[in-house]
Amino acid sequence: METVILISQVIMGLALVLTFVRVVRGPSLPDRVVALELFSTTVVGLVGVYAIQSGVSSFLDAAIVIALMGFLAAIGFARFLERGGPRDD
Repeated sequence: METVILISQVIMGLALVLTFVRVVRGPSLPDRVVALELFSTTVVGLVGVYAIQSGVSSFLDAAIVIALMGFLAAIGFARFLERGGPRDD
């Protein structure tokens, strides 16, 4: 069980590094936002694996909050794009 948890954490850590590279180098704003969504999803996975490893269920509450914040950020960006981007009202 410990080996599986360690392998999961290493793979998700590598995914975080690669996602961060996409956020920094992304060719367009939508690519960067999708990478940020993936980043938050990967963090939720890491927190969930850590909750399993430590046996502390309150970490799952933190994972739920992170997931909700990522979802709301995606909705906000979709609305931003729907309205045509930045405006000078």
